[in-house]
Amino acid sequence: QPCWREYLTTRIEQNMVVNCTCPISECCAQPTTAFIYSIVSSQEIIAKYEKALLRRYVECCSNLTWCTNPQGCDQILLKDGLGYGAACSKCSWISCFNCSFPEAHYPASCSHMSRMTCAKCNHGFCWRCLKPWRPNHKDYYNCSAMVSKAAWQEKRFQDYNERCTFHHRAREFATSLRNSISSIREMPKIRNLTFVLNACKVLEQARKVLAYSCVYNYYNQDTESMAIVEQQTESLELLTNAL
Repeated sequence: QPCWREYLTTRIEQNMVVNCTCPISECCAQPTTAFIYSIVSSQEIIAKYEKALLRRYVECCSNLTWCTNPQGCDQILLKDGLGYGAACSKCSWISCFNCSFPEAHYPASCSHMSRMTCAKCNHGFCWRCLKPWRPNHKDYYNCSAMVSKAAWQEKRFQDYNERCTFHHRAREFATSLRNSISSIREMPKIRNLTFVLNACKVLEQARKVLAYSCVYNYYNQDTESMAIVEQQTESLELLTNAL
């Protein structure tokens, strides 16, 4: 038993217990859950084992996924065929189930969030951080078509990127403000601040939509609808700033 206990404990701590087999090289038998419970006595190790089983179960179920909140959340979400996503019942984060982007990004599509590509040299880079997708691409700083159209495209990208970055930062401010108010709310003799918390939540959502509207508007090639979308975006931005 001591040898098995040490072997299983090591496998659990290394997150390799799910597929582990008998330590004898010729034996492919896998230890059962009941066997592991009978050998391992540490509750801390057992808890790690159960977490490993839960992770494996979620990974094997195509209709389940973890909440993608970058601040950390251990909630399991049911996809249920929802492409746009649904709010996490634990942290209220809205995930996108159709792409690897960590949150729902309406009105920008999933393809918008993947990457941008230079029309001259096909260099691909990330919309959010502007870093190249291929580390071996070393000439992208020198890629600039010296024509007015290229200069206009570059200026257009910079404008939308700056606006997108601004709204993301403003959204972080609204989140920070909501967290501060939540802590004040717990203090005695403080009046109800629910309406302020609700206002902060509206600010967060509005800033999120405005940020991803920049992505959508940048890619929008329909000049007829562009004017309408820009007008709606401007109205939302004015109201959001007023709030």
